[in-house]
Amino acid sequence: MCGIFAYVNYLTPKTRREVLNLLVAGLKRLEYRGYDSAGVAVDSADGKDMVLIKRSGKVKVLEDALAEKIAEMNIDEPVETHVGIAHTRWATHGVPSETNSHPQRSDVNHAFVVVHNGIITNYKDVKTFLEKRGHVFESDTDTEIIAKLIHHLYNQHPKYSFRELVEQAIQQLEGAFALAFKSIHFPGECVVTRRGSPLLVGIKTKTRLATDHIPIMYGKEHRPHGNAREVPMLPRTESTSEFMPLEDKEVEYFFASDASAVVEHTNRVIYLEDDDVAAVKDGALSIHRLKKCLDDPHAREITTLKMEIQQIMKGNYEYFMQKEIFEQPESVINTMRGRMNFENHTVTLGGIKEFIPEIKRCRRLMLIGCGTSYHSAVATRQLLEELTELPVMVELASDFLDRNTPIFRDDVCFFISQSGETADTLMALRYCKQRGALIIGITNTVGSSICRESHCGVHINAGPEIGVASTKAYTSQFISLVMFGLVMSEDRISLQQRRHEIIEALKHLDSQIRKVLQLDSKVQEMAKDLYQHKSLLIMGRGYNFATCLEGALKVKELTYMHSEGIMAGELKHGPLALVDDSMPVLMIILRDPVYTKCMNALQQVTAREGRPILICEEDDEETKSYASRALEIPRTVDCLQGVLTVIPMQLLSYHIAVLRGCNVDCPRNLAKSVTVE
Repeated sequence: MCGIFAYVNYLTPKTRREVLNLLVAGLKRLEYRGYDSAGVAVDSADGKDMVLIKRSGKVKVLEDALAEKIAEMNIDEPVETHVGIAHTRWATHGVPSETNSHPQRSDVNHAFVVVHNGIITNYKDVKTFLEKRGHVFESDTDTEIIAKLIHHLYNQHPKYSFRELVEQAIQQLEGAFALAFKSIHFPGECVVTRRGSPLLVGIKTKTRLATDHIPIMYGKEHRPHGNAREVPMLPRTESTSEFMPLEDKEVEYFFASDASAVVEHTNRVIYLEDDDVAAVKDGALSIHRLKKCLDDPHAREITTLKMEIQQIMKGNYEYFMQKEIFEQPESVINTMRGRMNFENHTVTLGGIKEFIPEIKRCRRLMLIGCGTSYHSAVATRQLLEELTELPVMVELASDFLDRNTPIFRDDVCFFISQSGETADTLMALRYCKQRGALIIGITNTVGSSICRESHCGVHINAGPEIGVASTKAYTSQFISLVMFGLVMSEDRISLQQRRHEIIEALKHLDSQIRKVLQLDSKVQEMAKDLYQHKSLLIMGRGYNFATCLEGALKVKELTYMHSEGIMAGELKHGPLALVDDSMPVLMIILRDPVYTKCMNALQQVTAREGRPILICEEDDEETKSYASRALEIPRTVDCLQGVLTVIPMQLLSYHIAVLRGCNVDCPRNLAKSVTVE
């Protein structure tokens, strides 16, 4: 929900101009996470103070402000060691403003500054404590209490190291956070930590690393035999000589909320875990924890990113969302690559292969997610019930937690999230895990919290998705759950014909998606008729009800129009009262088992002078005869129709948003990764 980016160069000469440009570029990569204000903190020209530059608005506004400020700063003098932190915000506490922007400071002298992603739930208690001790607050944010708290601790314990101050501070905080700190009292040092919000460390060196694992140190009570040795640091060569050549010590560190911000600089990253405190001092990285958990590894692994910078560039498209809609023929192939064998009709999901016998013995399947991920569960529930012959429950993560839902040891719980960091979904995962259920993660982000905390899972391989409104991740989640159903039914003789039918349809799915994307110009013309309306009803049933929900969500989040996805079977139980000659109604009617029932609903709409827009199958002249406009899609097996019918809805919401002058990639009030409740 906010973007953090910090940069440390050690014995790597950089001018402040280069540092500022690097920080701004990192923020631009993270702008999908928050875009109502932005700010940076760098050292002043003499290195004795700090310069904070913050602006309300998008990163471009900050960039323009920096261009003006640069004239007043001595920024072309190289510095060998420097720490810069930056932030792009999605407001939670306090309206978007320059004062409420991050970095937040401890005092007018900038003793400590901090950038924050998340929400501090006990900030009022901490604020009251600090106010009683003379601290005066200047912003409405919950983040300012963190900067003032660490300053208070520094005054109480001036001999503490920077890392120890941060450790003391986070023990007083409740809620979710990822934090990066900078201080004039600790020049050249940067400390970061996380709990519930994502944070990673990118490492760039000239020489290869001596190890791919960074050992973890714990508080004194958790050290073996009370050994109070120094915190281990990141080795950069195999040499242990204290006379290490100077060039071997050169290192750069990048701290970010998302790998997309660091991939252009390095592909070597460490994903931090909850309550990790990572500190850089004298160019060395240490990772520390106050307490040791039973299942804690002894080190954090340095992983190699496989993401390419070209993947997160817009290319010839005007918006990331548009690019991602048109990437779906490739993204569904990538989801199936190495898993679907179309020659012998077999499916292999390596991430859950060992757990299939246990899953087959379970009591029920539970699919849990939020927003678009929840809709992918709704879209596949019917097929999973058919192929597994198990009860399938679909739950909104927030409602699931509100009800204290009973969970049993023989339940199998799927947690679906594009980012793998969705707060409600992650808390529901922990709730189920504590009760002994088998946890399966369905995510698009390797190294995410859901990915790491699941017993097993399926990586959907959709590629980076930058647009806030999810598109290709939805279709890849859909395909992943279909493949799971196929794996579960491979030994059911009675279901073999059905399986073969679905597998053959999957084989041709990418070409059919390309055919649907050719409707783009027709959808654009349709958008011109709809964009001035205030509401849109989307109706369907069976396998296409999820498309109605997802289509309505896309219209709401991108265009700010009211839109509602309606189960066509519920039409006479209330929604029919909305239908007249001025209400836009879009209906999805395909020749599947519920075709006759959908036609009944269509005739009820036309009888009330409704002028429905239809999504129907190619050459279905009978159905088209009832429509004011129609979009024809290729025929496929009933359970995969939702992959094809959702694409016109994605395109429609995109074009309406453009016509209404909305920011397609960054809808107001929304962020890509919702890391708080």
